[in-house]
Amino acid sequence: MTDAASLTMTSIPSWDGTPIACFASGDGPPLVLVHGVLGDHTRWEVLRPQLDGHATVYAIDRRGRGASSDHERYDVEREFEDVAAIVDALAAHHGATVDVYGHSGGASFALGAATLTANVGGLVLYEPPVDPGALLPAGFLDRLEGLLAAGDHDGVVEIFCREVLHMPEEQLAVYREHPSWAARVAAAPTLPRELAIPPERLFDPDRVGQVAAPTLVLTGDQTPAGFSAGVEVVAAAIPGAQVRFLHGQGHTADVVAPALVAEQVLTFLAR
Repeated sequence: MTDAASLTMTSIPSWDGTPIACFASGDGPPLVLVHGVLGDHTRWEVLRPQLDGHATVYAIDRRGRGASSDHERYDVEREFEDVAAIVDALAAHHGATVDVYGHSGGASFALGAATLTANVGGLVLYEPPVDPGALLPAGFLDRLEGLLAAGDHDGVVEIFCREVLHMPEEQLAVYREHPSWAARVAAAPTLPRELAIPPERLFDPDRVGQVAAPTLVLTGDQTPAGFSAGVEVVAAAIPGAQVRFLHGQGHTADVVAPALVAEQVLTFLAR
């Protein structure tokens, strides 16, 4: 696990001026990590050590999380712009294109960023959703709002893991022990706004068809159908995209099997 004291934090303004925190470690070509819902940069603390010896890793706190600021109005386009702003700033700093790895919703935002900047060198996406609302059981958002109103943020994370991710109890126990659990609980109030993103705003196949960066789409062969449904759709829209299945893995492979995911990411980016 990467020692938190070894991380260097910087704040980079997004295109709307919102400061986005970015935590750096390692050495090598620049690689940006974009987390999904319910998290911040601490999500990567078991994956990061697998990458640090091969890349300068930049893990961001998405807007409204951790050390990043937020805006009173939420719009998914700002999420795309945040990642693009980080990529552009790092490309200028390194004098090179920047690789990006995104998980789940973070993969969708990384993909959106790749439509806004030519500075993305390589793109790895783990199970980007195309319609978050389709993943939810009936009445789920109402129950989320009830738990948030009662101040039960831990309960929000738990029912999301059980009922949306369909996480087995033994995997949920591992998740609870992960360094990012506290950050997930802190991020609970941001969950409804992301689950309510209209699918046509999150994924536009015509727009995605303009992405020039070499792209790998990863998925686990044990992933719930709702999450894997978008994999082929996204890959088909990106020119030349590859799809790779990870045996025995589900939606959270980069937490429970970080060495496997790191191998896939680094092998593809070293193409």
